[in-house]
Amino acid sequence: MTLCLEPSAATMTEDREIELVTFAIGERMFGADIAGVSEINRNLDMVPAPNAPPWVRGVINLRGEVVSVVDLRVLLGEPPAEITPTSRNVLVYSRGERVGLLIDRVGEVVRCRTHELEDPPANLAGADGLFVKAVYKNKEELLLILDSEDALSRDRNDLLPECTVNSR
Repeated sequence: MTLCLEPSAATMTEDREIELVTFAIGERMFGADIAGVSEINRNLDMVPAPNAPPWVRGVINLRGEVVSVVDLRVLLGEPPAEITPTSRNVLVYSRGERVGLLIDRVGEVVRCRTHELEDPPANLAGADGLFVKAVYKNKEELLLILDSEDALSRDRNDLLPECTVNSR
């Protein structure tokens, strides 16, 4: 199963209803197609992963399965997340394995139609410009639709100079 946090190009051409789970990274709200999320949990008891890239916060034991946890703040070029009572792991599948995405807080589930998703602004810079594949304007705020498959599969050395891979 591949990670699908944004509607695919095929589903974008047909107008259909989708549900987006929303979550905050700092002051920004992101959306992810709920079909690509396996669960959201509070398991934040992470063990550091030696020699892992800086955006890998650690690993957790999820009912006997060892799951890597990615700090989305670091991946998006921000300082590492502080663990707070509202912090959560959004669990998704990427390249055949489950991965936790550390977020600041979870929002609500929003329903929208695929024709309501817009291209992100051309001047969206940095990691946001690379990983945000669509924007949804709901009544209260803008949701940035995250392309986590791309975010988890790219070579970070070229994109985020402050996040270099630790040598083994």
